[in-house]
Amino acid sequence: MRTTHLAFTCCLALSGCSAAAPSTANLETLLDAIERRLDLAEAVALHKWDRGQPVQAVEREQQVLTSARQAATAYQLDPARAEAFFADQIEASKLLQYYLLDSWHRERQAPDRPRRDLGQDVRPTLDRLQAQLLVALARFDQSASINCPGYLADALQRRTHEATRHLALIRATGQLCKNT
Repeated sequence: MRTTHLAFTCCLALSGCSAAAPSTANLETLLDAIERRLDLAEAVALHKWDRGQPVQAVEREQQVLTSARQAATAYQLDPARAEAFFADQIEASKLLQYYLLDSWHRERQAPDRPRRDLGQDVRPTLDRLQAQLLVALARFDQSASINCPGYLADALQRRTHEATRHLALIRATGQLCKNT
């Protein structure tokens, strides 16, 4: 468990939260949800590898963006904010997919792993994550810190030392501090 999560959990249990704790905890919660979404990039890439499909899926991307925009007000989010946030999530996932496909092409094969069904398993999971991400984004926006870019950079650095994953996180959070 990350230190900030532990501190926030203790803070909640003792009802002694400092003014800065919710902002940090909300950022960490949002980043956890972003990472769960990024974790699905390999399953999507494997599906596309097996079927010779391109990473770019314009119709599906538009469905995700439209859905986020339509759901935004139910989470007290500006529809444009939700759409921009999900556009960043899509681009971050595609970055990982391009990286994975490139490495598999160099190796002349994809990993021998069980495949997840894109339509029956992965996309429904992504759709469920959308609601979690919207909740987390709304909470983050309500408690965002004045030094959001600095806190975000520190949080991203603590999350991973793997360069590609770090870049995907940077891409996924590219506009996160825009409203703060």
